[in-house]
Amino acid sequence: MKIATFNINGVRARIIALLDWLKEAKPDVVLLQEIKTVDDGFPRLEVEELGYAIETHGQKGFNGVAILSRLPIEDITRGLPGYDTDEQARWIEATVIGETAVRVCGLYLPNGNPAPGPKYDYKLAWMERLRARASALLAEETCAVLAGDYNVIPSTKDCWDPRIWEKDALFLPPTRAAYQRILNLGFTDALRATDAHPGIYTFWDYQAGAWPKNHGIRIDHLLLTPAAADLLTACGVDSHVRGREKPSDHVPVWIDLAA
Repeated sequence: MKIATFNINGVRARIIALLDWLKEAKPDVVLLQEIKTVDDGFPRLEVEELGYAIETHGQKGFNGVAILSRLPIEDITRGLPGYDTDEQARWIEATVIGETAVRVCGLYLPNGNPAPGPKYDYKLAWMERLRARASALLAEETCAVLAGDYNVIPSTKDCWDPRIWEKDALFLPPTRAAYQRILNLGFTDALRATDAHPGIYTFWDYQAGAWPKNHGIRIDHLLLTPAAADLLTACGVDSHVRGREKPSDHVPVWIDLAA
C-alpha cells in the first residue's frame, strides 16, 4: 500500500499539478492538506476519473484536508478530538482496507506565527490534542499512519540554515519538544527510519529563489505506530514536483507498506 501526504496549497489552483503527479506516482492513498475549498468546491470529477474515492473536510479559502483512496475506505471522522468548537478544518481520518487495515490520519498542523502570541498558543494546544489522539491509537494497538504538514522542523538537519529559523514558530524549542513528545510515545518517523542524511526537504518558499538554491525545510512527516512501522518497506520524497509549472510550495512524501 503506497500512502502519500501532499500539501497542495489550493487544490483548484493546482489541479493540473495534482493530476499529473497522481498519474505518475500512482499512490493508493493520498492525504491532502490546504485544499482551501469547501467540500462542494473540490474538483471531484477529475480525480475520480483516476479511480480515487474522495473524502473531504473543507473550509472556505483556508486550511482544509482530504483523503483520496483507490482502496475501500470506511469509518471516516472529521476534526481532531478535544475541542468541539474548533472551526479550522485540519484533521481527517479513516480506515483503508488492503491486505491489512490501516488507519490513516491526515493533518494540517497550525503554523503558529507570529510567536509568541495567540496563534502560537493555538499551535501548542493543537499539538497536545494531537498527542492525546496519537496515544489513543497506540493504546488500541492500531496500524496507523499520522501524515501531513506538521509545520514542525524537527532538528537542525531538517533546514538549510537553522539560524534563519531560530525565532520561527516551526522551529522554536517548545514546538520541537511537543513534536518529540509525540514521537516518544512510540511512533516512527518514516523518513528518518529509512534515511538519516541531512538536506532532505519537503518545502521551499516561493520567494528569494528558495527552490533553485535548495533553501528548504522538512515539515511534512509520516509518523507510524509500531504495527505500521513493522510493515514499512520504503519512504521517499518526490522533490522533482517542486520544479514543475505552477507547483505547490510543498512536495509529496510517500511510504510503501506491506499491507
